[in-house]
Amino acid sequence: MKDLVQIWNRVAGKSYSSVNTAERELRDLSHNRLKRADIDAANGEDHYSECEGLNHKFNDDFDFTERKDAIINRLFERRKKGQVARQPKCLFILLMLGFFAVGTGCFILFLHPYDFFFSQKALLEDGGEIFEMWRKPEVKLYCRVYLFNITNAEEYMSGKDSKVNVQEVGPYVYQEGLEHEVLRFNDNGTLSAIPRHPLTWVEELSEGHKEDDILYLPHIALLSIANVVAKQSFMTRFGLNNLISLTNSQPLAKMTAREFMMGYKSELMTLGNTFMPGWIYFDKLGLIDRMYDFNGDFETIFTGTDDVTNSGLIDTYRGSTDLPQWDGKYCSNVQYASDGTKFKSGVTFNQSILFYRKSLCRAAPLIPVEKGVRSGLKGYMYTFPEHMLDNGKAIEENKCFCRRDKCLPEGLIDVADCYYSFPIALSYPHFYKGDDVLFSKVEGLNPNQEQHETRFWIQPDSGLPLDVSTKFQINMALDDLSAIKNSEKFSNMYLPLLWFDIRMYTLTPSLMQRFGLYLNVLPVVEKCAMYICFAIGAILILMTTYIVTFKIMFKSYDGNGRKCNFNFKSAHWIEQGKPGRTGRGTVYAPCEIPLTDSDSTDPCLQDACSTQSRIKELGSLLPDKVQGSVDSVKALRADRTKTPSRKDSLIESDSGESSAGVASENDDAYKSGDCRYLEVVDDGFDESSAMFPAGDGASRTPELHIHIG
Repeated sequence: MKDLVQIWNRVAGKSYSSVNTAERELRDLSHNRLKRADIDAANGEDHYSECEGLNHKFNDDFDFTERKDAIINRLFERRKKGQVARQPKCLFILLMLGFFAVGTGCFILFLHPYDFFFSQKALLEDGGEIFEMWRKPEVKLYCRVYLFNITNAEEYMSGKDSKVNVQEVGPYVYQEGLEHEVLRFNDNGTLSAIPRHPLTWVEELSEGHKEDDILYLPHIALLSIANVVAKQSFMTRFGLNNLISLTNSQPLAKMTAREFMMGYKSELMTLGNTFMPGWIYFDKLGLIDRMYDFNGDFETIFTGTDDVTNSGLIDTYRGSTDLPQWDGKYCSNVQYASDGTKFKSGVTFNQSILFYRKSLCRAAPLIPVEKGVRSGLKGYMYTFPEHMLDNGKAIEENKCFCRRDKCLPEGLIDVADCYYSFPIALSYPHFYKGDDVLFSKVEGLNPNQEQHETRFWIQPDSGLPLDVSTKFQINMALDDLSAIKNSEKFSNMYLPLLWFDIRMYTLTPSLMQRFGLYLNVLPVVEKCAMYICFAIGAILILMTTYIVTFKIMFKSYDGNGRKCNFNFKSAHWIEQGKPGRTGRGTVYAPCEIPLTDSDSTDPCLQDACSTQSRIKELGSLLPDKVQGSVDSVKALRADRTKTPSRKDSLIESDSGESSAGVASENDDAYKSGDCRYLEVVDDGFDESSAMFPAGDGASRTPELHIHIG
């Protein structure tokens, strides 16, 4: 190495104060670089156009390490003094934001945060929003009652008419104050509550009907006791007949609408309450009053902690999942049924649900039949399936609804055990979908699907009822009463008493707004957010990838080459089309002059540099000192190829410099004779802004090097 330094000192005519300075200068020469101070500025400017755009034309094997470093430099600031790591640039931040946006989109796509949010909302937790709605719903629920006034009572009792003629009168409207009195939260994911359904008379919705309207209506107490005693012993029947004669009780009686619905005084009921308190614990009888009797009832409700779709559904009623009135799980089960406050959520259109109401005495299945919109929310319309009130004739499983092996005709369900053993049977209004035998002794009934079919509009995602109309009729299914005084004409009759419609027209405005946000707005927001995240992420990633990668890894020039002009006075490289980008560290492309004909494939370059004489002409423009340096460098390169150990020591002397790797590649290129060019390289510093002290204390200016390959 010392010999090489001495050789260079003789060629350059310079002396160095230290070995390190000499070695650094020699490394510049080993990379075929000469200083700008050794180049004649005037000659350089006159002939610089000869080599514009040639650097990349003949440098197809651009080192990948340099490209990688260029990419890193695009993403991170240069390490400053005292810093351990580089600071990220704006481009790197944009790239990370792109990946973050794509990650957010994937998070929404696969994990569905809206579902998690809504599932947490749907839990019945103390103080929770949905819990408060369930505990005391804001909706207005009405019970609309229609009574069957008997218009030919005297004619029928006298035997003049063979059929009872009934006339529908109503509606008589009561508002139902639905409420659940919560007792406690249980450890098994349920809560215990007592259902309460107080009724309030609403005259303005009753369409002119009043509670004190006088009607001819069946004497329920007499007919019920007669139906029970008719099967008893002769002495029991004899006692009842004497009591009927003593009180002059008639099976059809005048009474007000309120008395019939909410209870009326009867000597028979008073006697029954006195002598048989275990059977009749009330002293007056009214159908609606008994239907809304929740005395002693309690239930456990799923809170949704185990399965959020079951929140609000019944787990047990009166301590059991089965009703005691029926034999067999198919008929007695009430588990997973809804009391109408909240239904099963997350259901599909082909999925049925259960509805339980104490007045029905069973859990009734509901099947979806239509899709639509109610209260601004998507909903499914449910109704009861065909043959729901069958007793085994059409559906074998329904035989368990036959009470004591006695099956009523299709269209009736025996609920006597739910109404104190009174002969009560339920049907659809006006015996809709009932067997023809039901009309055999009654006239005036006009079944109609539109008016008498039950409909539930339910929001499938939340189980929220949107529009409810539950319609049932209460009838008396009487047996043979021929042995009971004044009751003979009602033997084996199915006598309609009233029908009711439990009605919820719509959600309140506050509920519509709240659930409109939860069920309409938020799902759309989630989907839009997912698409926006994917779009933004893709744009940012593609944009930064193009800037970082394609502009560096696949940079190319057009047929005329890139214009790269050097201002020798300001020591700036100026890339054509980017006049403002100059200064420190803005070297765009070194300019190379090919030294052989074969090195250039560009027609323009072949015209400019096609002969060795032209190369010599260009070389003669260089100062003698520079030309001598070029020759000496060639000799040194040849000598280095013969003495690899000396070359290796030179490279190892400054392994941290990237020039070592480049020198090794240039050796191979020079030895093969395939690379012959002259490269003018700027040192990248702004001459106007920086002066650097030399070893002797004087200032030195930025330098330009010539690279000969």
